Amino acid sequence: MAKEKGSRLIANNKKAYHDYFIEEKYEAGIALHGTEVKSLRMGKCSIKESFIRIEQDEVYIYGMHISPYEKGNIFNKDPLRVRKLLMHRFEIRRLQAKIAEKGYTLVPLQVYFKNSLVKVEIGLAKGKKLYDKRQDIAKKDQRREAQRDFKVKNLY
Repeated sequence: MAKEKGSRLIANNKKAYHDYFIEEKYEAGIALHGTEVKSLRMGKCSIKESFIRIEQDEVYIYGMHISPYEKGNIFNKDPLRVRKLLMHRFEIRRLQAKIAEKGYTLVPLQVYFKNSLVKVEIGLAKGKKLYDKRQDIAKKDQRREAQRDFKVKNLY
């Protein structure tokens, strides 16, 4: 089979950007079974409620929902099973050191195809307080209002 070039987004986690300050981003592969890949090609994936943990020097993603493949019958796996993420050991150690600090966590940001391989973008995140969220919403409103004014002025 010919490999497709470029990358194609499967799932995005907008809630992570609302709830956390993303300080660093990492790319990781996912250990999947055949029918899961076919389901991902159809775009059936959700990472809204998922989170990432490091256990015994290995990275796992919990709560990632990949819908069962319709034509997969007995070969389908549990949609919410724990999946192993594939990263270099030095990256895992660096992440462990950062997570040991107070307030840091790992969140999945997006799932995408990169040259026919399924990848997850992981964010090293620090939680936002309520007032930080309010400030972000206020900035978005100001930006939207400015764009609206600019658009109105350019029509005349």
